[in-house]
Amino acid sequence: MTAPGIEAVTTQAAPAPVGPYNQAVKAAGVLYCSGQIALDPASGEMVGAGDVEAETRQVLANLQAVLKEAGCTPQQVVRTTVFLADLGDFAKVNALYAEVFGQGVSPARACVEVAALPKGARVEIDCIAVLG
Repeated sequence: MTAPGIEAVTTQAAPAPVGPYNQAVKAAGVLYCSGQIALDPASGEMVGAGDVEAETRQVLANLQAVLKEAGCTPQQVVRTTVFLADLGDFAKVNALYAEVFGQGVSPARACVEVAALPKGARVEIDCIAVLG
């Protein structure tokens, strides 16, 4: 049973979850978005063929689709976490990230290199946004 005031957010414009989680959850005026990798929402297949810039564009598109479904914009995002398979990709990912989250007050952020990401992804990003 879900606690009162907690609501799942789902959209077909972003990839369906591949496990027991939601694309996002609304709770107490906050939107918690699950991490997105470069899955095509229609096919469920990875895009980019290992090109971190192509993957990042898809990741950001997926996140924006979830935000939109929840009635949010990137300007309402207050926190992100960027997971990279290779920290050497930071500059490329950061440039694309800035196109989406570089307007107004940029979100607080952590960026970490990880040993591996699902489906061989090179980048994953999650976020938290304020609703309203």
